[in-house]
Amino acid sequence: MKRSETNQNYLEAIHIVSLKKEHVKAIDIVKYLGFSRPTVSIALKELAKEGYVEIADNDIKLTDAGRKIALEMYERHEYIAKLLMHFGVDEETAYEDSCLIEHDLSDKSFKAIKKATKNIKL
Repeated sequence: MKRSETNQNYLEAIHIVSLKKEHVKAIDIVKYLGFSRPTVSIALKELAKEGYVEIADNDIKLTDAGRKIALEMYERHEYIAKLLMHFGVDEETAYEDSCLIEHDLSDKSFKAIKKATKNIKL
């Protein structure tokens, strides 16, 4: 699977929903992302084909490979949003901007940002 922004968003969405619900269903992803059922179904089948999710009895679970990507995106999303809020950006804008930044930021730059801001209480 090409680690596209869309695929990263799906994996992160599955992770976030799983923090709130024991069993993640396709309808949960539909509601979370605001996409149509057919669109989510196609994406989930592709993610399963590529080994990033397992679907059994309509229950969606991240594989180890999927979880790794989801956690990486979730960490970036949360860290960048909290950093922006620390700098005075309102919460809604911080999370929207964080979602845009998290996908394009290199690992090297993200690590540098974390290192440079390690003394900031977020």
